[in-house]
This record gives sequence, structure tokens and C-alpha cells, in this order.
Amino acid sequence: MDYQFIADTELFKGCTKQEAEEMLGCLGAQEKSFPKEYTIFHAGQAIHKMGLLLSGGIHIVRTDVWGNQNIIGNIMPGEVFAETYACISEEPMFADVIAVRPSEVLFLDVWKVMSTCASSCSHHQRLIRNLVTIMASKNLNLTQKINHITPKTIRERLLSYLSQEALRQGGQSVVIPFNRQQLADYLSVERSALSAELSRMQKDGLLTYKKNQFRLETRSEE
Repeated sequence: MDYQFIADTELFKGCTKQEAEEMLGCLGAQEKSFPKEYTIFHAGQAIHKMGLLLSGGIHIVRTDVWGNQNIIGNIMPGEVFAETYACISEEPMFADVIAVRPSEVLFLDVWKVMSTCASSCSHHQRLIRNLVTIMASKNLNLTQKINHITPKTIRERLLSYLSQEALRQGGQSVVIPFNRQQLADYLSVERSALSAELSRMQKDGLLTYKKNQFRLETRSEE
């Protein structure tokens, strides 16, 4: 296990490699591997462990009764998932947690994370603060997604999302974590309509793109 990688995650921010290694023993840590398209947690399932993604990629996906999918979140290596539902173990998951690539996950007992213990109490308060910060950040991300899907037109939704990514990534060129179908699911639009609108936006000089790479074009003043 790469303890330096774990120490560098947001959850263990401020901990040394040795401290992270010492803490995992009292956090009920379990490492598991999942193949692509494996459903790690199912909607309706009650859980008591949160996950820390070590490698690969995960999507949080809500599927309605007609089979339409909506990507609620995208989990990258070093990020945690399912922490809210693990904290409220009697509340069933409302979405599936799916590996979109072969993935390695470190599961942690959330109650052991939230409770101090004799062997790691000097570092545990920091871990709890980090988890609270992560949960607050995710609430902001959900608010941002609501802002992205509130506009009526596909163009407005795309501009909202890509503008936010440009701000987050610090430039007009951005790389998004979605393929075309996944982007359509995230923005709650049809894939064919999304592709058609992207072509029109490129023709109108608003952006250029190739696969998941986009560049927002700034119109020069006449």
C-alpha cells in the first residue's frame, strides 16, 4: 500500500506517511479491487464504510425507473465517497457507486474515523476536521451542478459547466472527466442533442474541442 499517497490525500492532509500508516490500523481499513463497470454500492443499500479511491475512477449514478442515468458525481484517485451515507447508516443509498475503470479502493469504518482512540488521538482530530471540510466542499459541488442544469438550453448548460471548469483549472483550456455520453448524463440532456450543440458552438466560435479536451474562445472586441 502506498502510504505516502494516502498521506497526500485531502482526508489525511497534515499527516505524515508514518502517521497515516499508524492510523489505518485503528480505522478498520480494507483494500479491495474492482473491475470496470462493477457496482461497488447499490442504490437502496445501507452502508457503514466510506471509500477512499486509490486508483481508477468512480461515478455516482442515479438511474430512474425508465433506465435514464444521471451522473451525480465523479470520484478521482485520492477522493472519498459514500461518507455521508456511512455516517447515517440507516439511510439507504439513493444512487449507485460504479467503477468506470479498474479501481482500487480503501474502505474505512466511518465511526472509527469520527471517534478518537488511544493509539491515534493526537492525529484523529485533524482527520475529523478534514472529513468535515470534504463534506462541505461536496455540498458546494452539488450546488454548482444545480446551477449547471438549471438553464433551459443545452448551450447555456454547457457554457455554465465549462466556464466553471475553466475557473477551477485556471485557464481557457480544460480537460473534463467525462466522455460524451457521461457529459450528457451529467447535464441531464440527450447525447445526440449535446453533440449537435457542441458542433454549433464550435462553428459559432465559442469553443473548440477534441474528445474530452475543450478550449473556450474569447471573442475579440470589434
